Amino acid sequence: MVSGELPLSAKNFKDLRVWQNGMLLAAEVYQITKILPQEERYGLTTQMRRACVSVPSNIAEGHTRHSTADFIAFLNISIGSLNELETQTLLCENLGLLTPDKTQKAKELMAALHRSLRSLRTALQNKRKMVHYE
Repeated sequence: MVSGELPLSAKNFKDLRVWQNGMLLAAEVYQITKILPQEERYGLTTQMRRACVSVPSNIAEGHTRHSTADFIAFLNISIGSLNELETQTLLCENLGLLTPDKTQKAKELMAALHRSLRSLRTALQNKRKMVHYE
C-alpha cells in the first residue's frame, strides 16, 4: 500500500515513496488502458498514459531542482496530473469503457498519492517557512 513517509532529505528522487508509488500507479494505468477500445488509442488511452507518466516525472524533476519553491511547484503539477487522471478514469467508467472493478486499484493508488503529495507539499512549505524565520 502507499505510504505517506516523507524523506525530505532523500538524496535521489528514486528514494521518495511518492515517486515509487507514482511509478506503481503508472504501471497500473498502462495495464487498464490496454483494455480500452481501439478507437480510444489516440483519445483516452493516450491522455491517461500521459497524465500518469507526468506524476512521477514531475516529482523526479522537482526533486532535482535546488529550490524548495521549485519542488513545491512540480508537486503541484503532479497533483494536477492526478486530478486529470482521476477525471479521465471516471469518464471511462461513465462511458462504460471500464468497469469500477477494473479501475479500483488505480483509484486507490490515486487517492493515496493525493494524500502523500499534499503531505509532502505541506512539509516542504513548513520547512520553507522555518528557513525564512531563522
